[in-house]
Amino acid sequence: MNGGIVSYSTILYEVEENILTITLDRPEVLNAFNNNMLEELLDACDRADADDNVKAIIVTGAGRAFCAGADLSSGGKTFNSDARNDRESGINPDGGGRLTLRLYELNKPIIAAINGPAVGVGVTMTLAMDIRLASTQAKFGFVFARRGIVPEACSSYFLPRAVGISKALEWCYSGKVFPAQEAMDGGLLRSLHQPEDLLTEARAIAAEIRDNTAPVSVAMVRHMMWKMLGADHPMEAHKIDSRGVYYRGRSADAKEGVESFLEKRDANYPCQVSGDMPEFFPWWEERKFS
Repeated sequence: MNGGIVSYSTILYEVEENILTITLDRPEVLNAFNNNMLEELLDACDRADADDNVKAIIVTGAGRAFCAGADLSSGGKTFNSDARNDRESGINPDGGGRLTLRLYELNKPIIAAINGPAVGVGVTMTLAMDIRLASTQAKFGFVFARRGIVPEACSSYFLPRAVGISKALEWCYSGKVFPAQEAMDGGLLRSLHQPEDLLTEARAIAAEIRDNTAPVSVAMVRHMMWKMLGADHPMEAHKIDSRGVYYRGRSADAKEGVESFLEKRDANYPCQVSGDMPEFFPWWEERKFS
């Protein structure tokens, strides 16, 4: 490790001014997703969660692509675990799903800066990220039905929640590759940018979070919003809101937030995600019966 840079083989990991940028780094194959990239992304998530210096995360791609999808170098047996030597026979956990489930549990806000084509797992991995921006040169494709398989990376959960069931089915039924403007019009993206402006805008969003908010509150907000997508009644939100306000209201962060506002100065929040999450966190792992 050299300063804010960590050495990986398929991704770049660099922390600058409390913002972590993860760059998918296999540009010679359009950043195609393989098992090494999966394991390194999982490790990067763990590393980022453990580092209180990381206030926000940006994910982008090296070269002209974001991620062209799964590495197809194994040919026709690419998706057949029974025929591949590197996987056990039978049903194996989907690699894209392992990644999106880890992103779902992340304690830091994460922004996708989609700089070029994002196809297959290249787009489904972004569905568990919080904010998606894209270059005008980006393209998207949920191409699974055109490869004889089905959507992965938990996208049957994430995609309809992001864009609605009708648009999700249209894109997955057709398997077509479509331009960034269609992704924007369909609700997949927050905004479109000229290629040279994409990372600048992503960093501006990350800096707004970094400079003005309490990290523990941001972590709580992230989990409250994502977990409530699966709630069956607003009472579930009321219960977690009430617990959150109670525990956070007693914290040094809440005191600092009010006092800095009244004193018209920048806040300096003392609580850290690594050690100061409320005692009921992570509440979604509680057993219903004990």
